[in-house]
Amino acid sequence: MSPWLFSRRTDLLAFGAPALASLALVALGLVTGAASGDTPPGLWLVAIVGIDVAHVWSTGYRVYADPTELRRRPLLYLGVPALAYLAGVALHLRGPAVFWRVLAYAAVFHFVRQQYGWVMLYRRRAGERDRVGRLVDGAAIYAATVTPLLWWHASLPRRFHWFLAGDFVAGLPPVVARIAGFVAAAIAAAYVARAIQGARRGFVPWGKHLVVSSTALCWWLGVVAFDSDFVFTVTNVLIHGVPYLVLIHRWGRRRFAGERGGVAAVFRAGVPAFYGLLVAVAFLEEGVWDVAVWHDHPGFFGTFALEPGPTALSLLVPLLALPQAVHYALDAFVWKVAPVNPGLAERLELG
Repeated sequence: MSPWLFSRRTDLLAFGAPALASLALVALGLVTGAASGDTPPGLWLVAIVGIDVAHVWSTGYRVYADPTELRRRPLLYLGVPALAYLAGVALHLRGPAVFWRVLAYAAVFHFVRQQYGWVMLYRRRAGERDRVGRLVDGAAIYAATVTPLLWWHASLPRRFHWFLAGDFVAGLPPVVARIAGFVAAAIAAAYVARAIQGARRGFVPWGKHLVVSSTALCWWLGVVAFDSDFVFTVTNVLIHGVPYLVLIHRWGRRRFAGERGGVAAVFRAGVPAFYGLLVAVAFLEEGVWDVAVWHDHPGFFGTFALEPGPTALSLLVPLLALPQAVHYALDAFVWKVAPVNPGLAERLELG
């Protein structure tokens, strides 16, 4: 039984440091005026390429760079990309707006469920097995994420969006968001009451409290408190991507310990090799996006631009988005601590 998922130092670096960095960047953006505009190119490079896209590609270490894992469930691991690509092409042929809307909601679901997953992992690590506690903890993380999302839908249009303007469905009655706010307040009160009760019994799950509180604060700031692309980016990306990268690295060190091969060598070489490879691939992907689709960052990728026709885009865009789609889908399977993933609990030291 431990109040930390990995260790106090690692958890504070994985969950606390990104939250503090987000708050510091928000404060800096407000002071300098950067928060009133779009995400600056340098911050885009660090947050989107270096964290968001890089963490998407890190799923490859967990699945496609692990021959044993790939052989264990080939239908899942090869079928998901094939189905995701075919579905993406079909959606894009119906219209780019349809494709991006579906992908946006898939991303939202993934972001919410990842925060829920952290809480459930913390409960397991702390030996918390009671049903009431599970219900309250789960409700707390859903309240921290879904309530801002409902408020967002009831307040469209905003000066920021998930992927593209109009990717969320507008028209949610504001009363729904107000009711959700009252419900969330009640859930938060129940969570705090149980936390106080647990502390009186002598055990404080500090890591779980850190995840719940930082999630609530960052989602509120990024979605509700400010109408800013800058603020949304820094509060959305850091607390999502950094912990996942830490999880992958910690899992990989134990999974490939004592083995030969290129992937094992990457993990033996340490964080620079593990992370540097991800950043290189992420930069390459974003370069193709920029040259063929967006044309937004010539300072990083040059001024050369392709102009594919509608049909070519319907084949290309789902292909470029495939790492995201596969990441969203497979995360529902590969981190489930259950017999379906043998050895996972031991590699994450969850017992």
